[in-house]
Amino acid sequence: MHIDLPEKRYYKIGEVAKAFDVNNSLIRFWEKEFDILKPKKNKKGNRLFTAIDLQNLKLIYHLVKEKGYTLDGAKKKMKQNPNGVVNNHEIILHLEKIKQELTNIKNQLS
Repeated sequence: MHIDLPEKRYYKIGEVAKAFDVNNSLIRFWEKEFDILKPKKNKKGNRLFTAIDLQNLKLIYHLVKEKGYTLDGAKKKMKQNPNGVVNNHEIILHLEKIKQELTNIKNQLS
């Protein structure tokens, strides 16, 4: 999954939810369920997500939405082999970017 967000230090929950095409409530729910999600909160209590939080959300989204894991299953998978899950997900993302670039080149040549 590729999310289209500009490079920033912090992202608001609405921006993150829109990028993942989910509701704000799902992001808040995942924050409660997964210990790796720790967005900062400003004085008003608004969540501010960092790039690391986005990477963790990508991983959770991949396991739950794309692979079909239950929340408990995703938690277990992340605890059993955290580096392996992250590395596999990074490889998949990298290959998707390469595929998109090749598709763009093919379309330009046609």
